[in-house]
Formats: sequence, C-alpha cells, structure tokens
Amino acid sequence: MTRILKKSSDRVLGGVLGGVADYLGWDHTLVRLAYVLLSIMSIGFPGVIVYLVLWFIMPD
Repeated sequence: MTRILKKSSDRVLGGVLGGVADYLGWDHTLVRLAYVLLSIMSIGFPGVIVYLVLWFIMPD
C-alpha cells in the first residue's frame, strides 16, 4: 500500500503536522510537541519557514 503525504483533517492550524503524523503513523500530539520543541531550540525561524512551505505544497 502506498502512503501519500497530505494535510490532515485533524487540523490545528494548517493540517501539516497532522498530515506528517498520519504519514508516519505517529500520534498527532507528539509530532506537534516535537516540532514546537525543535523550532524553539533552533530559534524558531527555520521551523516557521519549513511549516509555511509544507502548508503551501502539501495537497488537501
């Protein structure tokens, strides 16, 4: 079975991290928490850019 990376219907902002969690088969909350922690540890700017790029290129 082929998995497709797409935005999740379980959205908090854009559905990006929910979609990544669905794709990997992980818990949505843990993926969101890990993303926020990694963004804070990298001074936030690269995390915001990656999120925005994924928001625009990921299909619904």
